Amino acid sequence: MTTQTTHKTFTTDDLLTAIEPVTGGRQIKDPATGGPVGRAPEHTDADLEGLVAEAAAAQPGWAALGHAERSAYLNRAADAIEANAEALAVLLSREQGKPLNGPNARFEVGACSTWLRANAGFELEPEFVVDDDGGRAELHYRPLGVVGAIGPWNWPMMIGIWQLAPGLRMGNTVVMKPSSSTPLSVLALVHVLNTVLPDGVLQAISGDRTVGNRLVEHPDVAKIMFTGSTNAGKTIIRNSAETVKRLTLELGGNDAGIVLPDADPTAIAQDLFWGAFINTGQTCAALKRLYVHEDIYEQVISELEQTASQMPMGVGLDEGNVLGPLQNKNQFDIVAGLVQAAKDAGARIVIGGDPDRDQPGYFYPATLVADIANDNPLVAQEQFGPALPIIKYSTVDEAVAMANGLDVGLGASVWSSDIQAARQVAAQIQAGSVWINKHGTVDPRVPFGGAKQSGYGLEFGIEGLKHLGQPQIISY
Repeated sequence: MTTQTTHKTFTTDDLLTAIEPVTGGRQIKDPATGGPVGRAPEHTDADLEGLVAEAAAAQPGWAALGHAERSAYLNRAADAIEANAEALAVLLSREQGKPLNGPNARFEVGACSTWLRANAGFELEPEFVVDDDGGRAELHYRPLGVVGAIGPWNWPMMIGIWQLAPGLRMGNTVVMKPSSSTPLSVLALVHVLNTVLPDGVLQAISGDRTVGNRLVEHPDVAKIMFTGSTNAGKTIIRNSAETVKRLTLELGGNDAGIVLPDADPTAIAQDLFWGAFINTGQTCAALKRLYVHEDIYEQVISELEQTASQMPMGVGLDEGNVLGPLQNKNQFDIVAGLVQAAKDAGARIVIGGDPDRDQPGYFYPATLVADIANDNPLVAQEQFGPALPIIKYSTVDEAVAMANGLDVGLGASVWSSDIQAARQVAAQIQAGSVWINKHGTVDPRVPFGGAKQSGYGLEFGIEGLKHLGQPQIISY
């Protein structure tokens, strides 16, 4: 293996030049303006075969380095990201649409280096599960081999790092397949990382679902990590069955929030808003349906309306904006259709709900929908956009039942001035993560994964590392 110990710095144009094909490719357009961003390679199954072969050949040497040296590489990779943070953030903003400021593009690039450093710092030592007069049994975690990482379009860089950082730390090599909607930012990220990583350890392939399906089916890929829709996850489960692949699946969510009657509407309004509207609502673990007790229902709506009205939306490269467009027309149409269905059913549009279809870009205004039935499609289906339904309830048992009434359970939240009361409610909610007085805040040290049809497997922390290893017991 060859290594480079110093990082390079690039402009956004440099990155595009490095990753674009010499000829051909597919034009990627800015969802805020409709203008061109760059051309993405259209790799084939033959390209995939070569990349998997390179990753498989590099894996034994990478594993042999040991945890300490691999962690040193992850820290150098974090240095490389930080040296190129602005160029990466600008490309991300142009391709995905999210603004530079707020919890958006610069935030996402910063999280990439943070996650790399966190994974580098975790300690994972063999565990003695038995140690007595009868003998000893040690639990070790060995590398799996080649990991296939398939990412989404909403947080393409950050979720890519969530997948590759623990995979590399555990001694695996990684082949990444970004969403066809946002390939450029991930290809650029991999280009930056590969200025410091050993040859062959991290690969990226750009293409359509055909290439993704082949990655899932490939006999030399030991594990698939996937973030995306539940339906796509079910396809991956089926397509991976022949080779009995290990899977970590973070699938669709329709996160519920429950506001208890003792909550302070003014104090929670900002956190409620960002829990729902972070990345313009395009977040798996965003707050997507809000249940508010009847005693403070109108107060909460009023505070949220005031907060929403103060959040500027527009082109991401404008430093003043904190909300951007939906990333693609399909998602715009989904959100518009669900809000229209709510209107048709008699729900109250508190703010938003009327996009300017004459302007360029897939901009849908921040929308609050009140007086809506729990079985309305805007509540029962994941909208994945800037439209929050607010449902009135009378008893906490009623709210919990509605929160648990769907077949997904990625995250949830409880909002209250009484932490102990909130904890009691949280314990009744069927979700992989439940936050109190916040929503969707993730930490690289804290395990994260879904319940029910929101997927299985854990990411983050020591437990996340273990899911990228093969458990092996040595007894003597």
